[in-house]
Amino acid sequence: MAGQWFESVAEAQRRARKNLPKSVYGALVAGSEAGATLEDNINAFRELQFLPHVCDLPFEKDLSTTVMGQEISLPVIISPTGVQAVNPEGEVAVARAAKHAGTAMGLSSFASRSVEDVIEANPTTFFQMYWVGDRETLAARAERAKKAGAKGLIVTLDWSFSHGRDWGSPAIPEKMDWKTILKYIPEGATRPKWGLQFLRSGRIPDLTVPNIPTQGEDAPTFFGAYGQWMFTPPPTWADVAWLREQWDGPFCVKGITRIDDAKRAVDAGATAIQVSNHGGNNLDSTPAPIRVLPGIVDAVGRDVEVILDGGIRRGSDVVKALALGARAVAIGRAYLWGLAAAGQPGVENVLEILRSGIGSGLMGLGRKSVHDLVPEDLIIPPNFTRQAVH
Repeated sequence: MAGQWFESVAEAQRRARKNLPKSVYGALVAGSEAGATLEDNINAFRELQFLPHVCDLPFEKDLSTTVMGQEISLPVIISPTGVQAVNPEGEVAVARAAKHAGTAMGLSSFASRSVEDVIEANPTTFFQMYWVGDRETLAARAERAKKAGAKGLIVTLDWSFSHGRDWGSPAIPEKMDWKTILKYIPEGATRPKWGLQFLRSGRIPDLTVPNIPTQGEDAPTFFGAYGQWMFTPPPTWADVAWLREQWDGPFCVKGITRIDDAKRAVDAGATAIQVSNHGGNNLDSTPAPIRVLPGIVDAVGRDVEVILDGGIRRGSDVVKALALGARAVAIGRAYLWGLAAAGQPGVENVLEILRSGIGSGLMGLGRKSVHDLVPEDLIIPPNFTRQAVH
């Protein structure tokens, strides 16, 4: 990793932008509509402040915790993201980096690498599902993940097919074949390092989703699976409770921003919830998860584990989320930028940046363990929180 090390997630993003073709980088930045939620996810953390101590600080600090029954060395897990065509190894590289860091991998059902390959790289993997297909198909998809060794199931419910960005959306091809590759050669030539990685690996960017099939069928394209998803009726809470019955391990409901939904997830049998607005990629003007976290923790934090994602860019953000009651955080763009910047070592670099920042935060606040953090460690400005429906 000599010469590739970077000291911040912001630098990883700069290198990702330099390394990736414009359309690929644009897909990573994402966000929807005006980008108000995308911005609030990051800016909300800046409104929270610390009041550090100067003496009696801990020399040794314990960052370890458990999430969905798995012991992890720091309270940061990998959030599932789809079709990681930024690096030839994709999710397998991310899984290896997570294993190296001693943490868990979340794998999307829209990933570019199979659940079997990813679990081989990191046995501490949670499988994520969207509500695509009928009950029989969903049960078979969950069973495939269980047979592969997935340690938990994450069901993502917050997608509302909100499309369009004020700054434009990149054109993503239906599939990668030689005709498409020739079309994108001019754009790829501006970022030759990215293309050379795929050439050396013998791969081309794969836009199929191998975790959607259940019986060994050919993997559909991303847009083929997305079309199926669009025409699948959205689930009811009774459907969620049914899926919970099909899965006898840890079960997380992702996409929660309201107290009433958090309570319904508990009633449906969830053992964890992920407070999330899909990284600002969904319904714009949804508040940052950190703003709704305290009310949700107060309502259900004694009943389920609460995970937060959205806007995590440094270890101090993790500390703030834990102080407000999260068990752990999940990162998405941060590790994708690391992957684009330097492959597996880049993801490892991002996780170490966060680990170091968490340690600094614990030291400054005089806390020996991530489990000792409390809201009183923060200065929370008036009107910071957004109280969701009770």
